[in-house]
Amino acid sequence: MNFLSQLLRLFLFFFYAFTFQNILCNNLSHVRCNEKDRQTLQIFKEGLIDPSNNLVTWSTQQDCCDWKGVHCDNTTSRVTKLDLSQQSLQGEIKLSLLELQFLYHLDLSENFFKVISTPPIQNDVIFGSNLHYLDLYYNDISMDNLHWLSQLSSLRYLNLGFTNLRYATNGLQLLFMLPSLSDLRLRYCQLNITTSLKNVNFTSLVTLDLSGNYFTSKSLRWLFNLSSDISHLDLNQISLSGNFDLQWLSQLHSVKYLDLSGIDLHKETNWLLAMPPSLSNLYMIDCQLTNISPSLKHVNLTSLVTLDLFLNNFNSELPHWLFNLSRDLSHLGLGDSSLFGEIPSSLFNYQNLEYLDLHYNMFSGSIPLTLGNLTYLVFLSIGSNSFSGTIYEMHFSRLQNLQELDLISTRFHFSPEWIPLFQLKELHLDETNQGPQFPPWIYTQKSLSILSMSSSKLSFVVEEKFWGLIAGIDERIDISNNSISGDISNVLLKSDFILLNHNNFTGTLPHLSPEVSYVDLSHNSFIGSIPHNWKKLKHLFFISLWNNNLCGEVLEKLSWSTYLKVINLEQNEFFGTIPNNMSRYLERVILRSNKFEGSIPPQLFFLSHLIHLDLAHNNFSGSIPQITYNATEMIADNYSTPLLVGDDIDLYEKGQVYEGKVNSRRRTIDLSANKISGEIPSELFGLIRVQTLNLSYNHLTGTIPKTIGGMKNLESLDLSNNKLFGEIPENMATLFFLSYLNLSCNNFSGQIPIGTQLQSFNVSSYDGNPELCGAPLTKCSMEKNVVDTIQSIMKEDGGFGEKSLYLGMGVGFAVGFCGLFGSLLIFRKWRQKYYRLLNPMYDYLYVTYILKFNRS
Repeated sequence: MNFLSQLLRLFLFFFYAFTFQNILCNNLSHVRCNEKDRQTLQIFKEGLIDPSNNLVTWSTQQDCCDWKGVHCDNTTSRVTKLDLSQQSLQGEIKLSLLELQFLYHLDLSENFFKVISTPPIQNDVIFGSNLHYLDLYYNDISMDNLHWLSQLSSLRYLNLGFTNLRYATNGLQLLFMLPSLSDLRLRYCQLNITTSLKNVNFTSLVTLDLSGNYFTSKSLRWLFNLSSDISHLDLNQISLSGNFDLQWLSQLHSVKYLDLSGIDLHKETNWLLAMPPSLSNLYMIDCQLTNISPSLKHVNLTSLVTLDLFLNNFNSELPHWLFNLSRDLSHLGLGDSSLFGEIPSSLFNYQNLEYLDLHYNMFSGSIPLTLGNLTYLVFLSIGSNSFSGTIYEMHFSRLQNLQELDLISTRFHFSPEWIPLFQLKELHLDETNQGPQFPPWIYTQKSLSILSMSSSKLSFVVEEKFWGLIAGIDERIDISNNSISGDISNVLLKSDFILLNHNNFTGTLPHLSPEVSYVDLSHNSFIGSIPHNWKKLKHLFFISLWNNNLCGEVLEKLSWSTYLKVINLEQNEFFGTIPNNMSRYLERVILRSNKFEGSIPPQLFFLSHLIHLDLAHNNFSGSIPQITYNATEMIADNYSTPLLVGDDIDLYEKGQVYEGKVNSRRRTIDLSANKISGEIPSELFGLIRVQTLNLSYNHLTGTIPKTIGGMKNLESLDLSNNKLFGEIPENMATLFFLSYLNLSCNNFSGQIPIGTQLQSFNVSSYDGNPELCGAPLTKCSMEKNVVDTIQSIMKEDGGFGEKSLYLGMGVGFAVGFCGLFGSLLIFRKWRQKYYRLLNPMYDYLYVTYILKFNRS
């Protein structure tokens, strides 16, 4: 019994000890946020705009250590890290965050912040900051004062990429003097460094990224002061006012990573000699490099692991020096570099290659079977060449590590029973004429994230397998321009990019994952309405449903997509009105040939990025909004081309004639074939960047506003089939780029303004205006010209001005002349007195002339 009793006591002891330890650990594991830190974070949040509600956890009901992106120290309970990258946040960054005494990591990158506010912060707080890592990359911030950054003495990593530092060049020297800074990234900061920076201190710098900025060739001299330990130098896409001197690079003996992409080096023939001896990663993409000097045939870069010469202009066979590189070479990029000839089998002796890009060149002949020696190969791109041979499965028999394969526009033959050793993540087989049957071996690829097989003449698929395949692809699916048919209404597509356009799909629209961002289902035979769950497509920025048999109200559901840039619903049976809350990022709105109705909301002309508005062939009514338009991309002289995806949008101009594809710089407004009434607002012609304007086939009245003369970029104007009247403004003759004009079927009157521009159009441009005259129509009568001239002067000046004075003098002289001589003809006595007055004057002048003539 005593033994059992002691055993029981021992068991209870361990039980209580274990329980107490769990309770203690649980209590310690939940660290409560420091109250001072919580207040500082709350002040920071007050400056934020959170449209996606990503910071819903930042509430007083939750401990701030549990807030999204906040990390606390388990012992001190102080905030040490704040990571809010890619949260779609807007508003201002309040630098009160620097009052977080123990904060060492701050990441606010890839948001939409516009302002950094610097409230009064005690200098000792800034100097006492423990911040090691600061990332503000890819926001919309402008900074002209970097003084606050220069006081962060503990900073080791700083990324201000895509921050506007145009007016902060003088502050750069302060950044370079930071004693602990080892990684500085100033990518595309609009820097304009035209003078050399003096007294810069690079003693700690290891990584420097200055890509995408502007330098004079002299201003690069300060880079000679780079730390001897610098290992990463990125000058990608820098702009130079002078020639780039490569020779100073050879002095950077520690550089291992060098990116000179985008710098014009077409005059450099000895560029390999200037490369630092320790170089292991070299990127010279799009440098306009040509064939190198023959003296460099035997150059041996023994440390090189990565060499990427994509997009150059060698215009030669593979250069000989390429076969003398390090045997450790793992990355070789030669795509789109104007290389030709056959690929020698010795290229595949680099058996450590993991990345090989030879695409879009002019290589011919057959692919050597030694390709199979590259057993470590992960990426292979050999498409878009001129190979005459066929690629067989034996080329890939040993490539078990392959993950990305590009065979675009090549000929290959794989047996239906082939099961490859690899599992691909990316497969590009566009324009390979694989059809009509979908290649069976692709069904074995269970890890595909990208499948691109556009224009491959596919028509037959094993439906169950095929639907399962495309449903599992999560990044990009492109099977456009084939003849695949079937009902995919029950398929859930989760790819970010979905291109199924130009096929024969039927049934209702497929289900889409909320993460989808690009959808092109145009030119199919889909029916029905937009699925209700499409409201959840918060990341959608491009959608095209053009040329289907869809119906119902659609715009209300798409208005939930707050980042939508391109919407093309042309040629369907959609109806309803345009909501007021459409995405503010819209660049192209195409609702053509549907049954939309209601008035045109003024909010459309407040879209600062809008460049293409096509509402033609609908039932819109009311008037064109008379407001101050704020469509910046249609107004600004120095506009920037928006970042657009999906340029395959048809453009209708020159009446209703199909004209082709619209490019990313073309500005278009087409409101034709609706029921729009009222006058044309003069503000519409303030959109001076518009190149195509079509208001035809409506019920517009009034005259053409004289502000049309300011549309200097206008190339196509169609106002036909309305109820417009009055004269054609004189300044329309100054629209020198106008190549198409249709003013027919209105009530215009008066003379067509004289000038080579308006007279260059044929009669059809002016037909259906009975009171209009002048070339190229019939000549205007003299009487009509005089009356029209007087009327136009009175309309312009509100009365008789200077032109009226001259016209009155002429008329007065004519009337006086007729009155005098008419009186002489009627009254005989007046005529006799007139002759008696003139005869003595005549005799005097005659005698004087004879006397002077005889003397001479």
